[in-house]
Amino acid sequence: MSSTELAPVAAQTALTVTAEGAHSSSRQFLTFRIAAEEYGLDILKVQEIRSYEAPTRIANAPAFVKGVVNLRGVIVPIVDMRLRLGCEGEYNAFTVVIVLNVCGRVVGIVVDSVSDVLELAADAIKAPPEVGAAIDTRFVTGLGKIGERMLILLDIEGMVGSPDFGLID
Repeated sequence: MSSTELAPVAAQTALTVTAEGAHSSSRQFLTFRIAAEEYGLDILKVQEIRSYEAPTRIANAPAFVKGVVNLRGVIVPIVDMRLRLGCEGEYNAFTVVIVLNVCGRVVGIVVDSVSDVLELAADAIKAPPEVGAAIDTRFVTGLGKIGERMLILLDIEGMVGSPDFGLID
C-alpha cells in the first residue's frame, strides 16, 4: 500500500508505540458536549452523525424520547441525552444526532455538539470516582485526561440497554 492510500481504521483496541518503544493499547472515542461537560463514547458504536431534524413524536413517550425518524427505511428512536442527563438544551445549528448501533438496535442520541475523535492510551483513562449513592456512575466507564481536559467516558451500550431508558426489552 502506498503512503497516499488510506489504511483501514483498526478495531477498538489499537497498538501504539510509546516514546520508549514499548507497546501500549489505546482506544478511540467520539467526543461530544452536553452543556459544559465533555463526554466520550466508543467510536465502534457510532453508525453516523447527522444534523438535528425534528422527529415524529410518539404518544405517551417519556420527555427525553423526542420521537422517531425514518433513516433509509429504518425507524430510529431519538433520545435527547441532554434531557436524560438532567440538562436543558436548545436546538441550534450545532445540535446533532449521533446514530448508534447498540444492543442490536439503531438509536439516535441528541447532543449539543460533536467535538472530535480522540485516541486515548490505557494509562490516560482513570477509574470513575467512588462517590457512593449520591451520584449514579453506573454508566461511566472512566475519566480520560487529555492535557487540561477531562473527558467522561460513557458505557453507551449499558446506558441505552438499561431499563431506565425503556428502549430495549
